[in-house]
Amino acid sequence: MRPPVPPSHGSRHALPPPLRRALWRSLRDALLVLAAAALAGRVAGHPGAALAVAALGLLGWHGWRLYRLLQGRRPPAAEARGIWDALGRLLHRRQAQTRAARRRLLQLLRAYRAAADALPDAVVVVDRNTQRIRWFNRAATGLLGLAPHRDLGAPLAARLHPLPIAHWLAAGRRAEPILDAPSPVDGRVHLHLRLLPYSEDLWLLVARDVTQLLHLERMRRDFVANVSHELRTPLTVVHGYLDMLDPEDHPEWATALAEMRRQSQRMARLVEDLLTLSRLESRDSLPEEPVEMAPLLASLAREAAALGQGRHAVEVRDEAGCDLLGSPQDLHSAFSNLVANAVRYTPAGGTVRIVFAREDGGGAALSVEDTGPGIPAEHIPRLTERFYRVSASRPRESGGTGLGLSIVKHVLGLHQARLSIDSRVGHGSRFTCHFGPERVRMRHDGPVAAPAAP
Repeated sequence: MRPPVPPSHGSRHALPPPLRRALWRSLRDALLVLAAAALAGRVAGHPGAALAVAALGLLGWHGWRLYRLLQGRRPPAAEARGIWDALGRLLHRRQAQTRAARRRLLQLLRAYRAAADALPDAVVVVDRNTQRIRWFNRAATGLLGLAPHRDLGAPLAARLHPLPIAHWLAAGRRAEPILDAPSPVDGRVHLHLRLLPYSEDLWLLVARDVTQLLHLERMRRDFVANVSHELRTPLTVVHGYLDMLDPEDHPEWATALAEMRRQSQRMARLVEDLLTLSRLESRDSLPEEPVEMAPLLASLAREAAALGQGRHAVEVRDEAGCDLLGSPQDLHSAFSNLVANAVRYTPAGGTVRIVFAREDGGGAALSVEDTGPGIPAEHIPRLTERFYRVSASRPRESGGTGLGLSIVKHVLGLHQARLSIDSRVGHGSRFTCHFGPERVRMRHDGPVAAPAAP
């Protein structure tokens, strides 16, 4: 078998074999015509004139064939000998392929436009440089009030007034991914607007009607709040009767009474946590008060020592030299939940470490670190969900309600802060609350070295 010949660098631009054969045939025919003219001219005694007449004839013939080719005349189906027939067939085939590709692209474009028009979400294509509307689908008319004859080419911010669009668009790729705002058409319709920079020159603005979702979420919050509030009264009655029963008067009931007290107390904690979550979810902002971190850290150290009952070493370090701005009660609640979780899941002889330090960019962070069993990586994204537990076999009698991290997430969200979780199985976990520089207030006395709790 003959080994394959590697293609040359110019193989991409080589003539197709039929065209190459037609070219050689045309050159051969032209040479034969010129040779015959030269021979006839030599016999007649005027070889130069004969060659000139033959060359002019060949030139005229090729010019006429080129003219026919430029006129778009379709060449004969049967294979011809001339180069112009081969070129005509090649050009016709390429033109047919181009027309077919154009038809396919037009059909695809129509299908994409029909799909975009069928979407219930408003889709608007915006020019990145001018922030003008390039295209929008049918839903944009109902949700955003855009009209094709009026708004194509118009500035988006002006057409969506009074929505706070201008500053949002000016931030571009650094903008928040979602903007919540009422519809400019109907203030009772609530929209989620998402900005997607999908090319260097164009943005995609997607607006979704979330009115029904917000209504359902409000109903859920009201239901949880109402049920939790209504449970307070019967729980208070149960606690009262249990306190009236003395195990010494009825020794045979001692175990049952102890279990009933433990479960009623757990139920009371669950109700209080549900009410706390409902209260946080119903608030859009928090009071802007100075939160002195030195006494708060000392209080957290005392709580950790009381919960651990001497079974753990508690270390507290204040390295930030600053205080926070926000709600003292809610921040204390969030930090206490983190400390309680650390103590609850740290075995005897372990260490719970609380550190308050500055971060790059002017922010501050409070971290709670333990030496517990750690958390597998696949569970970390879901830890802040309500009632989520890493292991179903982990006993609920450990004292937690499954709502602590949800409360932490909501409190930090109201403070424009975030929670990060670092954990390795067998090496413990670290929960860190990150606060931006707008929440930091410098302290005059500088960092305070909090002593380790006993």
